[in-house]
Amino acid sequence: MLRFLSLGLLVLIGSIPLLADEPSGKPDPSSVTKAPFGKTKDGVAVDIYTLKAAGLTAKVMTYGGILTELHVPDKNGKTADVVLGFDTLEGYLAGHPYFGANVGRVANRIAKGKFSLGGKEYKLAVNNGPNALHGGEKGFDKQVWAVEKTTSEPASVTLSYTSKDGEEGYPGTLKVLVTYALTKDRGLKIDYTATTDKTTIVNMAHHSYFNLAGHDAGSILGHELQIRNCDTYNEADETTIPTGKLLPMKGTPFDFTEKTAMGKNIGLIKGEPGGYDLNYVRNAGRDNELRMLAPLATVTEPKSGRTMEVVSTDKGVQFYTGNYLSGDKGKGGAEYKKNFAFCLEPQHMPDSINNPKAPTIVLEPGETYNQTTIYRFSVAK
Repeated sequence: MLRFLSLGLLVLIGSIPLLADEPSGKPDPSSVTKAPFGKTKDGVAVDIYTLKAAGLTAKVMTYGGILTELHVPDKNGKTADVVLGFDTLEGYLAGHPYFGANVGRVANRIAKGKFSLGGKEYKLAVNNGPNALHGGEKGFDKQVWAVEKTTSEPASVTLSYTSKDGEEGYPGTLKVLVTYALTKDRGLKIDYTATTDKTTIVNMAHHSYFNLAGHDAGSILGHELQIRNCDTYNEADETTIPTGKLLPMKGTPFDFTEKTAMGKNIGLIKGEPGGYDLNYVRNAGRDNELRMLAPLATVTEPKSGRTMEVVSTDKGVQFYTGNYLSGDKGKGGAEYKKNFAFCLEPQHMPDSINNPKAPTIVLEPGETYNQTTIYRFSVAK
């Protein structure tokens, strides 16, 4: 059995209820439309695809495969865009903290920007303190992806990108597909597949910044989070590289075993800039070994009632509270300040390639990397 083969089965472990309140009126039928979204500095055309289904609207552009908008109804049927981003391509080209991006070839950090594979050492760009982060200086989030196909049932778009051997220091030519689809149960489903012609490493992740009250609604510290099917987290050093130890979250400032406001214990987090930026590790078991889908987190915004369940095949989930947001202007002129958004990024452990105890992120020729993440929306009663 291929080590990265996903069975695509859903484990119904304490799933949240179905929608308590449907928005008024009948939802529009599923659809996908295309529009131009500008050109890169090199003159490459960028398009944006609008997906509509089940009361949701998602916009995805070919630059970086970035999710630029995600409109979700609240308990009264009023929709809001719940992801941070920019109104124009120029905002993304000017640089940003991975808003809506698909990061790769390897998400998160690699210690000191180097790793060994097959007896050879590979060196990467050091772009986050002493470490490599999210695929390098020009990772997948800064490439223009091709569109392979679209479908209206479900509303979906499939993008492709070929990362050449040696790109950003990684070995092997890697062919990647990512599909965004809106599901009937109000899910944004993201499927990744990749193949290589040479032994390499892969650990992709989706990096949207969420605010369930709306992208322009301010602090997320009142959002209530529950981490699910994870009892431990990676202890990390001052540069956020795991030490190799798994620590129980129960009874610590990182404890979200029960539904807890994100801001309740955030003041207890030591170090600068403060806030959460850690990887929770999925519990071991047969479902984990077979890479089956399971819930990893649930977030509720109390005022709007919007609830987001995060389901994935992956080994854990990185929780980040927008600690480095610094007031940059986003969509509609909104200011994105510290703790104005959160990320929940299903992925393998940070720096897995340098930790022999971590699940492997090595991909061999003839194997297929598969990862599925679903952000499923409902409203609390």
